[in-house]
Amino acid sequence: MNLNLTGNHIEITPPLRDYVVSKMSKITRHFDHVIDINIILSVEKHTQKAEANVHVRGKDIYVEADGGDMYASIDYLVDKLDRQILKYKEKNMERRNHDALKNQEFDQPE
Repeated sequence: MNLNLTGNHIEITPPLRDYVVSKMSKITRHFDHVIDINIILSVEKHTQKAEANVHVRGKDIYVEADGGDMYASIDYLVDKLDRQILKYKEKNMERRNHDALKNQEFDQPE
């Protein structure tokens, strides 16, 4: 998994980078086929914003979250991203199981 962390109008400090990396381990714990994660942290007036673009096989998942605190924004972003990843994983498993069942019906002799 490649993790790219970018800051707009904010300096990415080592503690902030470590926090993001530790939170992203939750995503890879649920789904280990993540190819690439691009995270943009930005500050606009009084809003702390976190955006993530996750590249998995066959799909890009985009999530954004904002709030008054950067750490809270990152937590909310990871929660939203976790829900999207699990949704993608369940859909993928259903499709795979349905295709396997369909192929099995054709292979049975009469």
